[in-house]
Amino acid sequence: MRIRWQKEWLFLALFFLWAIHPIAFAQDLSKVQIETVKVAEDVYMLVGAGGNIGVFAGEDGVLLVDSQFSELIEKIKAAVAAVNPGPIRFLINTNWHNDHVYGNEPLGKAGAVIIAHENTWKRMTAEQTYPEFQFKQPPAAVEALPVVTFLDSLTLHFNGGTFQVIYIENAHSDADVLVLSRKANVMQTGDLFFSSGYPFIDISHGGSVSGMIAAASQILEVIDENTKVIPGHGPLSNRAGVEQFKNMMVTVRDRIAKQIKEGKTLGEVLASKPTADFDKARGVGLPAEMFVKIVYTDLSKQ
Repeated sequence: MRIRWQKEWLFLALFFLWAIHPIAFAQDLSKVQIETVKVAEDVYMLVGAGGNIGVFAGEDGVLLVDSQFSELIEKIKAAVAAVNPGPIRFLINTNWHNDHVYGNEPLGKAGAVIIAHENTWKRMTAEQTYPEFQFKQPPAAVEALPVVTFLDSLTLHFNGGTFQVIYIENAHSDADVLVLSRKANVMQTGDLFFSSGYPFIDISHGGSVSGMIAAASQILEVIDENTKVIPGHGPLSNRAGVEQFKNMMVTVRDRIAKQIKEGKTLGEVLASKPTADFDKARGVGLPAEMFVKIVYTDLSKQ
């Protein structure tokens, strides 16, 4: 299990390199196999490279949440067909980052209706720069863009159930949404919750540490002890996993904020290792040092 998630996190890191070395990254993606995890009746989580994909199936066809990479679409479609042969009718993007939307184009061309927050559409229609990783994400193809957008929330009635899509502002970025299936009691969080590893908070595009903590609180208000939680990255989780994530975020935030108030430099804060007691459990994926740097940079602006 640990080896599998280390591989998944390797591809999370590689997704940033994709923009710089697409040919080399495509070769790595050719080796990826899609794993199907059953979440609830007619609900599955697909694990491959990048953000987890939610599959909500039924008599009307399939609703996907997030799309990973176009190089994996045939494998993703095969995994979906193995659990439901119906058409992929809807695709919801939880945010606009590469590892959640780069499979949009072939799905859009095949007829899937793409749904996302209005800010995801705005981000995808213009070049975006990631200063943390020193690369630029080009505008998406027209076929990859959401055709249905919303500002606060959206309700989708599909397969005999109700899906609530809820905007959470200024958390992981400025465009993140939660997807809740009341019928299945399943929530997909996108990158508002990582069940393993440290989260990447896109502070250059509206994300914030306080927003991530507030998002965790909002998730906890909506779900119950029996809710299955599909995270943006990491294994299938639950309410306890979200609580642990929130506690980690609050603890690290408070430790770094205290040192900033004391006038400590970034180097001094890094040397103090404010994440040390969490590193063993979250020591895959985004390096602890990078997470600390992001938190320090964000809190220093306040």
